[in-house]
Amino acid sequence: MLNLKQNFINGKWVPSHTGNTREIINPFNQEVIAQATESDETDTISAIAAAREAFDEGEWSRTSATERAKKLHTITALIERDKEELAKLETLDTGKTVEESRGDMEDIAGVFRFYAELADKHGGELIDSPVPNTISKVVYEPVGVCGQITPWNYPLLQASWKLAPALAAGNTLIMKPSEITPLTTVKLFTLMDEAKLPKGVVNLVLGTGDTVGAELSANHDIDLISFTGGLNTGKKIMQSASSNVKKLALELGGKNPNIIFADADFDIAVDQALHAVFFHAGQICSAGTRLIIEEKIHDAFVQALVERVKNITLGNGFDASTQMGPIISKTHLNKVIQYVEDGKKEGATVAVGGQQPDNPNLQDGFFYLPTVLTNCTSNMRVVQNEGFGPVITVETFTTEQEAMQLANDSIYGLSGGVWTKDIAKAERCVSRMRMGTVWINDYNVYFPHAPWGGFKQSGIGRELGKQGLEEYQEVKHVYHNLQPDALNWF
Repeated sequence: MLNLKQNFINGKWVPSHTGNTREIINPFNQEVIAQATESDETDTISAIAAAREAFDEGEWSRTSATERAKKLHTITALIERDKEELAKLETLDTGKTVEESRGDMEDIAGVFRFYAELADKHGGELIDSPVPNTISKVVYEPVGVCGQITPWNYPLLQASWKLAPALAAGNTLIMKPSEITPLTTVKLFTLMDEAKLPKGVVNLVLGTGDTVGAELSANHDIDLISFTGGLNTGKKIMQSASSNVKKLALELGGKNPNIIFADADFDIAVDQALHAVFFHAGQICSAGTRLIIEEKIHDAFVQALVERVKNITLGNGFDASTQMGPIISKTHLNKVIQYVEDGKKEGATVAVGGQQPDNPNLQDGFFYLPTVLTNCTSNMRVVQNEGFGPVITVETFTTEQEAMQLANDSIYGLSGGVWTKDIAKAERCVSRMRMGTVWINDYNVYFPHAPWGGFKQSGIGRELGKQGLEEYQEVKHVYHNLQPDALNWF
């Protein structure tokens, strides 16, 4: 059993003020895999004070971008060195297949590498001044002290999306990982300690959102809050952050349409519709859980989809034959069960799945069968609400106009997909879909060079890309008069 009974504050591993601990559970078999410290507001305030001092009085924010980039490259190398250990910890903690976790580690190293390479290439610009004998320039400076709150579904990947740009920009930070999946984040902080970042630059506090997260959101020594998670929690963070008008970067999920036109490549679209939802048991904010199919191919498409779904292998993430792991926790499993039951009450039909598996080898885990619900309409709660599980709802359309109306009929606007061989049609659809990312003839593709974030209630701001760095920067205009003179106005 792992011992995670310390926070990382001001360059040292220190015990929590409370002495309380939490059991970390393997969702495959409910085995206790770690004891993690359960911190409170006092621990959080200590970490904030360390980050504040490190930013205001320390060297990091004044270190050259080139030197900061070298540290990020060092962290990248350490992640690559320990990527197999990290992948196994991620699977142990989340239940996802170890192949998925290995892919995550490659992506995480890529994120740190991208921001290491971008750090010294986004320092500012000269702008033309209309006044003779003056210099006008725009410079980018770090925001300050950042509170970062990460989710349980992609613990280390989401941490990297926040840590790497914040450090590249010269900020200091306090990170709070999800209290149920802290293993890889703790390991990453040991690597950043090994990389010898100055004390107080990175701080880690383990605990719940109600204590650690609430303090980060409300504390006036925090300049920016970055949060990935649920919509309701995001709204609470916005309210708390307003007390000192913190900068906000929020990614709050989605209910994402995957639109299949009749002229799409049928077999590839079926295969990708599976990948869009059942990867990591549907616990992905961008999951294409709203499958919207042109009516003329609906029956054939659903039949092909159902036959493929029946063959998905559930099991231990460490088994090579496993294609889909468990739901993250008993609490979340119950939410998924209720979500499907509510859909049935609204008139949805279970085409496949819709229950927990009866396989005796899976009875100790939090498993739910991959599920397809047909006869769905956009006014159903099961279509509008984010289920965050292995469940597809199926709607139909007859015209391009109707497809666009359905796609945009949501409070969310994170991502979506369009499947068609008609290039002009695809581009028309993309221009009308109110989402931060739209894939054409593909799904769930992302890389650090491209921004990630949503429209509408899917959040505020962007992660990844140049825009992800800019979230952690303040813009300053500097005007320098080379030949000052008196105005003689008064």
